[in-house]
Amino acid sequence: MHAHDIESYILENFDYVNPLNSWGERSFFLNPGQHLKRGTYFATLKHHDGAHDKASFLNRPGIFRLNMGISKECYLSLFQAIPPRPAQGECVQWHGDFKEIDILLPHPIYAWMGWVCVLNPSTSTFTQCQGYLQDAYEKAACLTKKKLARSQR
Repeated sequence: MHAHDIESYILENFDYVNPLNSWGERSFFLNPGQHLKRGTYFATLKHHDGAHDKASFLNRPGIFRLNMGISKECYLSLFQAIPPRPAQGECVQWHGDFKEIDILLPHPIYAWMGWVCVLNPSTSTFTQCQGYLQDAYEKAACLTKKKLARSQR
C-alpha cells in the first residue's frame, strides 16, 4: 500500500473529511459544514520524524506511518492498558519496537490518548485498519458533536 491509496480510501469512505497538511503530516479532520476552525482529527499520515517524534525512524527511505485515534474501548481490546503520558520529548513505554513495519502498534507519543499506528501497512493489514479508521471516525464524530454544541452556546 502507498500513502496516497490510504488517503484516497479515507476521502472516499468518510463524509465531511477535511484533509490538511499540519504538524508536518497529512491530517484528516472531521468537520461537517466547516463550522469548526479545523474540526476533529481522527487519522494522519506521517512521512518523516518530528522534533519530538523519532521513535519510528520515519526518515528511512519509503517509510510512512498511518496514525489513528481510536476509542478507549478499542485501544484496550488491542493492548489491554493505556500507557501514561510520556515526558516531553519522550515516547510511551512499550515492550516492542516502534520501527516495526506492517504491525499495529501503540502510537509512540499519543498512545496515552488512544492513538495507534502502523508503518507501511500491507494490503491485508490495511484491511484490518479499516475497522480502526471507522472507530476513529466515530470517536471524532462524538467529539465534533460536543464541540459544535459548545460553540452554539
